[in-house]
Amino acid sequence: MTETTTFESAEQRILQLFLEKEALLNEEASDFLRNNREQSMAVFQRLGIPSRKVENYKYTDLTKIFAQERYNRAFHPTSFEFDMQEVFTCDVPEFDTHILFHVNGWYFEQNKTDLFPKGTIIKSMKRALKENTDLVEKYYGKQADAANDPLASLNGAFAQDGVFIYIPDHVVIEKPIQIINLLRSEEDLYVTQRNLVIVGKNAQIKLMFCDHTLAVHSYIANYLTEVFLGEDSVADVYGIQNQHNGTAYFNGLYVHQERNSQLITNTISLHGGITRNHLQVDLQGEHANASLFGLTLTDKDQHSDIFTSIVHGQPGCHSNQIFKNVLDDNSTGVFTGRIHVMPGAKKTEAYQRNNSVLMTKAAKMNTKPQLVIDNDDVKCSHGATVGQINEEALFYLQTRGINEKEARLMLMFAFAHEVLTNIRVEQLRQSIDRLVNKRLRGEVSRCHDCKLECIR
Repeated sequence: MTETTTFESAEQRILQLFLEKEALLNEEASDFLRNNREQSMAVFQRLGIPSRKVENYKYTDLTKIFAQERYNRAFHPTSFEFDMQEVFTCDVPEFDTHILFHVNGWYFEQNKTDLFPKGTIIKSMKRALKENTDLVEKYYGKQADAANDPLASLNGAFAQDGVFIYIPDHVVIEKPIQIINLLRSEEDLYVTQRNLVIVGKNAQIKLMFCDHTLAVHSYIANYLTEVFLGEDSVADVYGIQNQHNGTAYFNGLYVHQERNSQLITNTISLHGGITRNHLQVDLQGEHANASLFGLTLTDKDQHSDIFTSIVHGQPGCHSNQIFKNVLDDNSTGVFTGRIHVMPGAKKTEAYQRNNSVLMTKAAKMNTKPQLVIDNDDVKCSHGATVGQINEEALFYLQTRGINEKEARLMLMFAFAHEVLTNIRVEQLRQSIDRLVNKRLRGEVSRCHDCKLECIR
């Protein structure tokens, strides 16, 4: 491994790599995508890799990660000699979903997409950019805040593939779409993935993003998903993150909502080395509704960072956020939640809560809820708590014959369950209940049916 020298910064090395691979990145690309890449790289060069001096990254310093030169790049699809369907099935036995695989950021071309209603488009982002040019260019890059976030701009510069999903007006996809993102390599790898989801007027969709590592090597994963919800549409977006300690995982979810649309997200982080979830929702239609939930479990030296930004841009919108953390050993956590009520957004209701439990004296949590309110006709609140297990409740359970270890587990599971109850897919909720229970017991929470022993 070669460390960054004083005369060559990580930003300079990334720019040099971009210039060397620009022709490959832009292979068969339209002028629109070429320009988008160039603009994204220019923004990244201006912003640089975020350090603790950047307010939104105050407690998550990424400079050490990017200073390392050991990571190769997934500029081409990864080929395997085995059938992915046989090697890997996610941890929901007999779960009836539409399954879409990605391997190292590339859409798996053997995905089956012939069972969706007429007019639905599901394909690789690379293909969609060529075959559905007008539709993609109307939405691509319009919601992600690349101008102000260096990870989003870095994604825009290097992203080559991902999934494109278009749901026409009045179409309801009853069966959840399960997007399984796999990291597997014979060397340390940097992966970029870009997804775009468009949900038409009065349409409905349920998305499940399952993120896993299938090899012991180290990874940097920079994923970004833009979601556009039309009038009266409904979208459930669930994220289940289960990666080993050698993974630095950066996930951006950017959502635009029109009138009367409804969004629910639930982000469950079970395992990972360094994890940052950036969730941004713009309520730009009257009476839009957004509910964001999350549960993060960390131990050892793991670090988790959750950043949320909810913008109320129109009257009568409602948002609710509940994020919980359980931190053990020497792990650290961050929550930054921002609600911005714009001047014309009267009758806004916005609520935000972050609760964290520290299992040891060495665990640390930094929480920063924020409200920016630019009119006085609103109902808004925010709150945060950081503490240890309620000793009185623990004592009560022990007096009922429950040993201390089991009593602690019961209290922790009850603490987490408030978030899990907001998963509206019954089989998924039951599965996550089991995984969280295992994780709290200190058991490795890899998928039962995965044949590769990779968690470390």
